[in-house]
Amino acid sequence: MCGIVAYVGNKDVQPLLLEGLKRLEYRGYDSAGVCIQAGGHFFIKKTAGRISVLEAALDQQPKSKRGQVGMAHTRWATHGAPTEVNAHPHTDDKGGIAVVHNGIIENYASLKQFLTAKGHQFVSQTDTEVLAMLIGHFYQGDIAKAVQMALREVRGTYGLAVMCTAESDTLIVARRGSPLIIGVGKEEYVVASDASAIVEHTTQVIYLNDCEMAVIRPGGFKTMTTDDVPVTKEITAVEFSIQQIELGQYKHFMLKEIFEQPEAISNALRGRVDLQEGRVVLGGIGPYSRDIVRARRLIITGCGTAWHAGLVGEFLFEELAKIPTEVEYASEFRYRNPIIEDGTIVLAISQSGETADTLAALREAKDRGALSLGIVNGVGSTIARETDAGIYLHVGPEIGVASTKAFTGQIIVETLLALSIARRKYMSQAVLNEFLLAIMKLPEQMRHVLEQSEAVRQTACQYIHRENWLFLGRGFNYPVALEGALKLKEISYIHAEGLPAAEMKHGPIALINPGMPAVFVATRGSQYEKLLGNIQEVKARGGKIIAVASEGDDHIHGVADHVFTVPETIEPLQPLLTVLPLQLLAYHAAVARGCNVDKPRNLAKSVTVE
Repeated sequence: MCGIVAYVGNKDVQPLLLEGLKRLEYRGYDSAGVCIQAGGHFFIKKTAGRISVLEAALDQQPKSKRGQVGMAHTRWATHGAPTEVNAHPHTDDKGGIAVVHNGIIENYASLKQFLTAKGHQFVSQTDTEVLAMLIGHFYQGDIAKAVQMALREVRGTYGLAVMCTAESDTLIVARRGSPLIIGVGKEEYVVASDASAIVEHTTQVIYLNDCEMAVIRPGGFKTMTTDDVPVTKEITAVEFSIQQIELGQYKHFMLKEIFEQPEAISNALRGRVDLQEGRVVLGGIGPYSRDIVRARRLIITGCGTAWHAGLVGEFLFEELAKIPTEVEYASEFRYRNPIIEDGTIVLAISQSGETADTLAALREAKDRGALSLGIVNGVGSTIARETDAGIYLHVGPEIGVASTKAFTGQIIVETLLALSIARRKYMSQAVLNEFLLAIMKLPEQMRHVLEQSEAVRQTACQYIHRENWLFLGRGFNYPVALEGALKLKEISYIHAEGLPAAEMKHGPIALINPGMPAVFVATRGSQYEKLLGNIQEVKARGGKIIAVASEGDDHIHGVADHVFTVPETIEPLQPLLTVLPLQLLAYHAAVARGCNVDKPRNLAKSVTVE
């Protein structure tokens, strides 16, 4: 993995491929390469490092090497170090077939042994070269057939594009577990692993499903399964515009997306809160609403930030809807023989809708008979298509690797779902109306919190030399503490630990030394007094207190070294406000430390391998 762009049409392909790769830079990568059909031959250029290095190398090449069919790739290393040799594209040993590939070929070692015994010679450490060699081994004049034969031998995940010098106008693409989208333009086709590389050229797209492929030529395309069964695909419109993936006035996408959250939450709420009638409207779950209300148990599954959103959801569904709820790491769920009883609903949360671990957990749950729901941002994504029902976030494209507006979008959608269930079970109309009024105030309250960005920056700069931080919260704000710690780790490379505040004294308190930053989410609520006690425990050992507190709380200023405030709201809604200062804290710390905020090391935006 991580990014694929390919083109068939009538334009000079090289600048188009480079622009597409730049649109995918946010996904994280460590090398890049292009392959262009030119006069019946491949022109291939690969480099380790950033796309700018590849672009500089291409600028030194003669114009005659450019054509109108090509593909490009950004690699996030799995098999083999991030070197020029291991970068994509890879070719077979005859040089007539080229492949770019996202995913992992799990049985690559046995395939490589088989091919080596047949006399094929390898130059890289990658599983992708094995795939290229296997296609070449089967090729007998029909590249589509060769791809199908090769994929029948493969175990694992793939989103791939294939070209052949003997069929110079043809591009083959296929997917299993790793997304691929075909953009359909006027006498041209743009293929990419993410719509952000397509929208500049066309908004009309086709989403390939697992075990589907397409044969694309300048005059048209046809789609089929990898077993050669024809399939008819619907052309749909991409939901976002090119302007939404531009930086605009902001220095980084992460900062842009932090400040977009008031508008993003407004978009997520649009059409879903009817204040006049006093109800929540969630059309995406309509056919299953009775099953959801009657659910005996809810399992929420996700990874990283989505898992933290799921933890907030656990509090919401149990507190408001009275449904027993547990939250599972998607990466562990399918491997521990989970118990799925009658009346169990599994809720999969993912920004991209393509997260491999979450998708695997979802499929395991469905195989065991669970009703499956999805909360995703990626319209047309695999999770959106494979769940029985679901709710889109509609927060707009998220480019920064460290998720921000998707997190708050996931929480607001969980809140609406919990309220919808609660009203049908136990909640009075008066209580629901109180929640709905408070929810509609959130966008303006979020804008107010974000006005403290400069104060947060000044505080962050005082502590960037400290390599260990604690983030502590209780109740609804315990998952916020976990999320704050994750954000700091992801983009500033400072070690941080998030904990329920009461757990600190059961071991982690031993870490506290003079000057150590401890970030408390200490808003007024059911456990406020206990949090003040936890703060005193840290202060007594010389720790520095950074508090996120409720507006008007004069007492907190007497015990904390730094205070950021959030407006008063109903306690279950607090995470939507309290997380904002923690996002800003991580962002400003990373900038002050000179880190690459939008492209943190070793990370990818959408993790499509298990």
